[in-house]
Amino acid sequence: MIKQSGKVKALDDEIHKQQDLDMDVEFDIHFGISHTRWATHGAPSPVNSHPQRSDKSNEFIVIHNGIITNYNDLRKFLESKGYEFESETDTETIAKLVKYMYDNRESNDISFATLVERVTQQLEGAFVLVFKSVHYPGEAVGTRRGGPLLIAVKSDHKLSTDHIPILYRSSGKDKKSGGSLPRVDQDTCLFPVDMKAVEYYFASDASAVIEHTNRVIFLEDDDVAAVTDGRLSIHRIKRTVGDHPARAIQTLQMELQQIMKGNYSSFMQKEIFEQPESVFNTMRGRINFDDNTVTLGGLKDHIKEIQRCRRLILIACGTSYHAGVATRQVLEELTELPVMVELASDFLDRNTPVFRDDVCFFISQSGETADSLMALHYCKERGALTVGITNTVGSSISRETDCGVHINAGPEIGVASTKAYTSQFVALIMFALLMCDDRISMQPRRREIIQGLRVLPDLIKEVLSLDDEIQNLATELYQQKSVLIMGRGYHYATCLEGALKIKEITYMHSEGILAGELKHGPLALVDKLMPVIMIIMRDHTYVKCQNALQQVIARQGRPIVICDKDDYETVKNSSRTIKVPHCVDCLQGVLSVIPLQLLSFHLAVLRGFDVDCPRNLAKSVTVE
Repeated sequence: MIKQSGKVKALDDEIHKQQDLDMDVEFDIHFGISHTRWATHGAPSPVNSHPQRSDKSNEFIVIHNGIITNYNDLRKFLESKGYEFESETDTETIAKLVKYMYDNRESNDISFATLVERVTQQLEGAFVLVFKSVHYPGEAVGTRRGGPLLIAVKSDHKLSTDHIPILYRSSGKDKKSGGSLPRVDQDTCLFPVDMKAVEYYFASDASAVIEHTNRVIFLEDDDVAAVTDGRLSIHRIKRTVGDHPARAIQTLQMELQQIMKGNYSSFMQKEIFEQPESVFNTMRGRINFDDNTVTLGGLKDHIKEIQRCRRLILIACGTSYHAGVATRQVLEELTELPVMVELASDFLDRNTPVFRDDVCFFISQSGETADSLMALHYCKERGALTVGITNTVGSSISRETDCGVHINAGPEIGVASTKAYTSQFVALIMFALLMCDDRISMQPRRREIIQGLRVLPDLIKEVLSLDDEIQNLATELYQQKSVLIMGRGYHYATCLEGALKIKEITYMHSEGILAGELKHGPLALVDKLMPVIMIIMRDHTYVKCQNALQQVIARQGRPIVICDKDDYETVKNSSRTIKVPHCVDCLQGVLSVIPLQLLSFHLAVLRGFDVDCPRNLAKSVTVE
């Protein structure tokens, strides 16, 4: 996440008083730029941190979220022109390039926005950029391609408009000049009426600005937003088919208290304990438990087309990928369609065949994941119907897909995703139920799952009451070097997700293993010293999991088993159990993953690590 802010405001209360008297006044313009980001290129260090500068006199500075893939070629070109580099970052290339463009400008009246446009035309990769320059005092320019960027607007007074028209560069005859910028006036930009105080914030995430204002403008790829003398204008080089002619000022529904920790020690802990509410909110207004109907408004115009498709492809990264793995079996059962679950990066690397009668789901908490966005563009080019499953209104995936479902989990601040996983899980289950609502043979199974969803929030509360027991378990494990997590069927995804959580925030090695593969290699790791967690539930794989349990015990393993609270046979055969309430088989994964979320949290605390900000990771992954 990046948090950067630029403010334009009145000098002091005296100016406000003078305004009230309709006196002519001059405004003092304040602008600040900052960034929290590790270095994609080079070691994390002061010289590699942001902002990056064009030269030692700081003529141009830039902050950057993303990655420039052709930075090495640009760097060699700039070095050949005599520009000296201080850092190892790809970002410094941008700062040097904008200075090169300025030094070689064709006229002295070139605008800051024009310079930025010319720079971005030379860049390859994904980026969000904000620029500042001594040559353009009181101005800020921001742009994006493949990453999230919004502009928050704060004013206690009426604004001139709630839609900012897009300004397209006119095609001038002089090709060298690249065309002239259109006129910026009161009809083409945003400013406060009567020149009252206004503040603008550039940010990659709404949670960074909600404490200041809830009015935001979401920028599209290749938008160039310029704040000049208190006026905000948005530029694009050329108009393309399907372009919206303006950017709307939207009002966020997010509340400040949603991004505060409250009585919890960390955001991750808060979000784990919010899951009864977040899962309920995902279902609220969508499931009628009395007549067993499911309504997903975001899909209603496309559901018939989806029902006629040839296959479903679920595309995601990390935790969102695990949500797809967790629900694949029930999707296949209820839709009777082949379901592929793909890691977005691998999906692109393979140039996976996609056809017009495929339906592609893009699952992402932030809606800005770089690999998932590139996969979305890939599928759209091939004519597939695209569906977004996101937690962020206004995100790139939610805007660019044909239809979708907002999971309504509420803001998730902790880097390690918890409540978004369970809400994505439930959203995909609801989609499966919607797909088979007219199939008579499916009705008993549909009713069973819907009634299971009805009690799910209460069962999650029951699992969360095991927190003290899991904390005690963490005290026994936190000095270990590694942990294996085994399961099969509906719970293989739980193993993958639990292992990922432990890796992310505790830095322990952990591995999620399909119990059916135990004899094909992983069993060699099992001995009396290796911590093993097994997930064994009373479903169609129960007998097979019992066999795996006996194999582990036979190798002197001492497994910790997550099982149904009434499963006395498993309790009898295990030295340590975590007993969770029983639910419908395809929903049990929501309950079995929570002990692993809690375990990872307590392990990280005991090991002395920052739970919310694990090293080398970010919340919104905009780097390929």
